Amino acid sequence: MKRYIGKRALSGLLVVLLSVCFNFTLIRLAPGDPIRIMAGTDNPNEEMIEALQQKYGLDKSIPEQFVMFLGNVAKGDLGYSYISDESVIKLIGEKIGPTLALSLTAVLLSVTIGTLIGIYAARKNGSKFDQFVCSISYVFDATPGFWLGLMMILIFASTLKWFPTSGMVNLRANYKGFAYFADVCRHLVLPITTMVLTQTPYYFRIARSSVLQVMSEDFITTFKATGMKESRIFNKYVLRNAILPTVTVLGMSLAFLLSGSVLIETVFAWPGMGRLMFSSISKRDYPVLTGIYLVTSVVICIAMILVDILYGFIDPRIRYD
Repeated sequence: MKRYIGKRALSGLLVVLLSVCFNFTLIRLAPGDPIRIMAGTDNPNEEMIEALQQKYGLDKSIPEQFVMFLGNVAKGDLGYSYISDESVIKLIGEKIGPTLALSLTAVLLSVTIGTLIGIYAARKNGSKFDQFVCSISYVFDATPGFWLGLMMILIFASTLKWFPTSGMVNLRANYKGFAYFADVCRHLVLPITTMVLTQTPYYFRIARSSVLQVMSEDFITTFKATGMKESRIFNKYVLRNAILPTVTVLGMSLAFLLSGSVLIETVFAWPGMGRLMFSSISKRDYPVLTGIYLVTSVVICIAMILVDILYGFIDPRIRYD
């Protein structure tokens, strides 16, 4: 296992390097000049533009800029934002917490609810409950997340006034301690509910189809013919085999936690990584975008390694040595 993890870590490092190189080049080849955005589009001062290009190293070729970036990363420096002149590490550090609070909670709730309902529906295959849940899952799976979020705001925030419309905290209240925590939880309800409603059908269908497929295998029929209890067959053989696809999808979802909720964060004005990335793209803030891509690539590689390790614990037949 240690040898396997070492190989995956090395390959992951290579993937991160190639991913950052690709994104570094791509965003700089995209139309738009951050220096001219900062200088103004009406009557830009060419001398000021030239000075800013020299200051941020944009007068050099892209390969030279990339080598400089790698050198700074080796020193633990991701650069400074062109727009706010703040450290990229500081900006990402401020946004990563709210994003994890939103996305991680939504993913864990979605996979738990979707898997449990999917397993139960598979065991009741063809029943009215199964048909009803399948129909509901198709409805929410086809519903755009941003539209559902707007409907949530319209109904539960603007009309019923049960929850706040946007943001992470009530800035006017200046809460402290437990009151602050409760206020954050209250602001989380609508965006998390929106994400859970749109993500749960995915896990539901995977769990249901996996359980049905395993239950139709010949070895399950053999166990039933020998008189083994169905509860033991399901818990020991069906569930372990059927849960692997769910673990795979969960690993992919965890990998994209940092940047996968851009629309929801935008709709609910949630101060997370998604909004930071969207704002940086529109303003061509190269250092912030490159820093986000670097952090996201590292998280993806770590998540994939953790999923592979988890496979070995769920299914002892899987060996890496």
